[in-house]
Amino acid sequence: MAPSEIAPLSVDGAWVITPAQFPDARGVFLEAYRADALAEVVGHRLEVAQVNCSLSDAGVLRGVHFADVPPGQAKYVTCTAGAVFDVVVDLRVGSPTHGRWDAVVLDDVDRRAVYLSEGLGHAFLSLAPGSTVTYLCSTAYDPAREHGVHPLDPALGIDWPTTGRDGSALTWQLSAKDQAAPLLASARDQGLLPRLDAVVGHLAALA
Repeated sequence: MAPSEIAPLSVDGAWVITPAQFPDARGVFLEAYRADALAEVVGHRLEVAQVNCSLSDAGVLRGVHFADVPPGQAKYVTCTAGAVFDVVVDLRVGSPTHGRWDAVVLDDVDRRAVYLSEGLGHAFLSLAPGSTVTYLCSTAYDPAREHGVHPLDPALGIDWPTTGRDGSALTWQLSAKDQAAPLLASARDQGLLPRLDAVVGHLAALA
């Protein structure tokens, strides 16, 4: 079977995975996740501690979410129905690309996935009704260690789409928690953001 293509994003520690698809008269088959192929690129296996699934109407914006490091929370994100504009943000203090973001459209056509390492922030905007996103997570949810940065922070400058997959205008919808999230500078000043040296040490221990 042909392997998936795994390519790095511009944010170090994040990759986009494009699977080979095998359509026939019955439908389509693909390998949605291969632990060995991912580990060869990342440097260690993803130990899946929790699997999350969210359904979102068009315009729903979730994130930017991250967790304390160690242990942090690595994520393998796919969109099994609909489409989302999936964003990875470098929140690591001390990183040369601190504050940089990159994005991939995940949908039920190309069926790509994004892997983001510990210390990175994650967000997405739903581009279609009923967009279904599944996340394989390296650690279980711990509200005491989970944080957010406001996704509309001008300092991040994320170029969120204003139209959906069908060309209709989007009205962004944020949860009360995400609306109250601090700006990047405030989160950094409060000591909430992960430090690059802590992330590097944690990843070295996983290798």
